[in-house]
Amino acid sequence: MPRRGLILQTRTHWLLLGLALLCSLVLFLYLLECAPQTDGNASLPGVIGENYGKEYYQALLQEQEEHYQTRATSLKRQIAQLKQELQEMSEKMRSLQERKNVGANGIGYQGHKEQAPSDLLEFLHSQIDKAEVSIGAKLPSYYRTERDKGTQYELFFKKADLMEYRHVTLFRPFGPLMKVKSEMIDITRSIINIIVPLAERTEAFVQFMQNFRDVCIHQDKRIHLTVVYFGKEGLSKVKTILESVTSESNFHNYTLVSLNEEFNRGRGLNVGARAWDKGEVLMFFCDVDIYFSAEFLNSCRLNAEPGKKVFYPVVFSLYNPAIVYASQNVPPPVEQQLVHKKDSGFWRDFGFGMTCQYRSDFLTIGGFDMEVKGWGGEDVHLYRKYLHGDLIVIRTPVPGLFHLWHEKRCADELTPEQYRMCIQSKAMNEASHSHMGMLVFREEIETHLRKQAYRTNSEAVG
Repeated sequence: MPRRGLILQTRTHWLLLGLALLCSLVLFLYLLECAPQTDGNASLPGVIGENYGKEYYQALLQEQEEHYQTRATSLKRQIAQLKQELQEMSEKMRSLQERKNVGANGIGYQGHKEQAPSDLLEFLHSQIDKAEVSIGAKLPSYYRTERDKGTQYELFFKKADLMEYRHVTLFRPFGPLMKVKSEMIDITRSIINIIVPLAERTEAFVQFMQNFRDVCIHQDKRIHLTVVYFGKEGLSKVKTILESVTSESNFHNYTLVSLNEEFNRGRGLNVGARAWDKGEVLMFFCDVDIYFSAEFLNSCRLNAEPGKKVFYPVVFSLYNPAIVYASQNVPPPVEQQLVHKKDSGFWRDFGFGMTCQYRSDFLTIGGFDMEVKGWGGEDVHLYRKYLHGDLIVIRTPVPGLFHLWHEKRCADELTPEQYRMCIQSKAMNEASHSHMGMLVFREEIETHLRKQAYRTNSEAVG
């Protein structure tokens, strides 16, 4: 059965066709009446005019004038009638358009069906049925606005002092805002398996575990830690750190996997994901330089859903504290550096290493590409696989997720593409544009200061 929306379009087309026919009829009648009239019995002046007098021609002209006046009156009456019909049709079309606009504006945020014509609602619901909000569509990007359907909104409302959230999903199909669903989400028992690949860098691991102890053990308490360590050097110290945390906090929910091979981040995360043998679990792929809050962990739980959504938060990356706090003798503690300012850091929108996704989705899509060696690239490959898959990719900046600064080393054995990416990342991580400018023009600035000091001293002596 055809949709009522198509019926409305068909009616509109017929009305437009009727208007065109009426206009054509008016033009035809006008041309018809303006054409010269011929009469077989009437004689034209100049042909046999010498047989008739002046009175005859006056009578003939009067007769023709009366004839044209009668015709003109009839034509005016027909034109007036056509104008009235045209006005009536225009009013009908205007009324249909007003009904459509009123129906669209009348839906409101409540989404009551009686507030709009049924054909409009059918169209809007058809857009929702085809949209990514209901099914995982294959889209070329992660934007929440689907170019041919509408815009999706996901809202989370937390109840005070409870680990219970109200999840409201809204979809605006290029028309009135409509509520798709409203549900309660209980994350009380949602465990996150934080997987950290590591090689050497034991000092950074000490700092990571301090943040882990404060947030995961003392606050969240629903975390499992998986550390995948590469190589032998530093392994004993990592074991000592984990055992110390266990004895101090009575924390036993961790797994240490040792791999005697060269560091490979993708390989480590693959191994860490498969080391979990308790069924489904939400995983957070994390680096040792990451600082996160308890609020981020809840965002991780709320924005990932098995078989439906994966979460790729945008991290705020901190600049080199030696440059940012150059005016101070010693940079402040890490906790005081965690501020969102353009001179303290930047949103790492080109990074895709930190992600929250369920183990089943990760295994189904094939995990990381093991052909990628060394630094970088493996996270981008995985991200692109999700973009071309059936799951929704959530990509948004997260206030409670920081990448702490550390010196980068770009190895010579990297491919040209990897080396370029590494150098680019290294340059962007050092300082803001203004601070970098001050470093580049340091000699020019110092020369200016020396000239100013010399001029001041000369004026004082004189």
